Amino acid sequence: MVAAPGRVNLIGEHIDYHGLAVLPMALERTVRVAYRARADALIRAAGAPGYGYREFPWARALQPVAAGDWENYLRAAAQLVGARWSRYWDTPRGVDAAVTGDVPPAAGLASSSALLVAFSLALLGANGIEAGFEELMEVLPDGEQFVGTRGGGMDHAAVLGSRAGCASLIEFEPLSVRHIRVPREWSFLVAHSLVTAEKSGAARVAYNARRQAGAQAPRRLGAASYREVLEGRTPAELMALARERLQSEEEIDSFLHTTSEAWRVAEATAAMERGDAAVFGRLLAESHASLRDRLKVSCRALDKLVDSAMQSGALGARLTGAGFGGCAVIFCPRGVRPEVRAGLLRRFYAGQAGFAEERHLIDAEPGPGVLYQEEPATPHA
Repeated sequence: MVAAPGRVNLIGEHIDYHGLAVLPMALERTVRVAYRARADALIRAAGAPGYGYREFPWARALQPVAAGDWENYLRAAAQLVGARWSRYWDTPRGVDAAVTGDVPPAAGLASSSALLVAFSLALLGANGIEAGFEELMEVLPDGEQFVGTRGGGMDHAAVLGSRAGCASLIEFEPLSVRHIRVPREWSFLVAHSLVTAEKSGAARVAYNARRQAGAQAPRRLGAASYREVLEGRTPAELMALARERLQSEEEIDSFLHTTSEAWRVAEATAAMERGDAAVFGRLLAESHASLRDRLKVSCRALDKLVDSAMQSGALGARLTGAGFGGCAVIFCPRGVRPEVRAGLLRRFYAGQAGFAEERHLIDAEPGPGVLYQEEPATPHA
């Protein structure tokens, strides 16, 4: 069995695909793939209740099925494993697999990336192949493009390389992971907005549009990357530069979110290292405001959820993940967490149809990644 955790991104949203550092942590909830190798190249998988059974031959060039079908992640895993490791076999060995888990889907907690990682490792295991962190990271981020979402490498790095008790400062170009110990007195909640953030329809179009607008900005400024733009410039200078030389409000807003979020990640990491909870909380609140007002990836339910958390005693809160629904991450002192939870139940969740506390309001402890798990993670009830 392979157990791949979900993750919550503490800060650094919509900037990993621009090559900028992020600060996620793995959750103690996982997507689990139990498998056995087959003698042929058939891939068969039974999903959790509501997902059903999928079967397809492991061909050299696979095509996606209907948008939004979870089989696309199985096919993405087979496609990337076949492209990268086919030199090790004449014919790949498929699998009979059962997929279960307790990471809420479409919630901004990387359930899809955890599935992609877990199923890729199952296919590698069935074919007797071991792959390390760097080798896996060369191909896993591209797997998401198979289903039509152009993300970055944060999710896969966090799912693979997190350590228990730590957040992970993930940097790109070159790739590195530095584990930052989370102070024992700090705690986090992950709260679902009860709005589903699907990656396959209008949300996918909106997500990719924001990425494209952000990617154009450095080129218009004559720079090869955001790192080059940020080098030696203050936030005030960056704002003046954007107003002077960028062409559309969408480009300006995407640029200002990206550059200011990069500053916030650096400041939040330093705050975590010195145990400065007040500064860390303020940075989370500023991140949400930027995602809401500049990148426009929040929604009414997420904004109300964040406001409810702050009114209930949280030090900081913000949407986490791509946005358009899904979850918020909420930061508070450990001793205050029961009070914050009770406040959310009263202010946000009271009377909401479909709310299930064990699935929608999670105590988030920093867990290990796949490569640091000594044994399969224990599933939650």
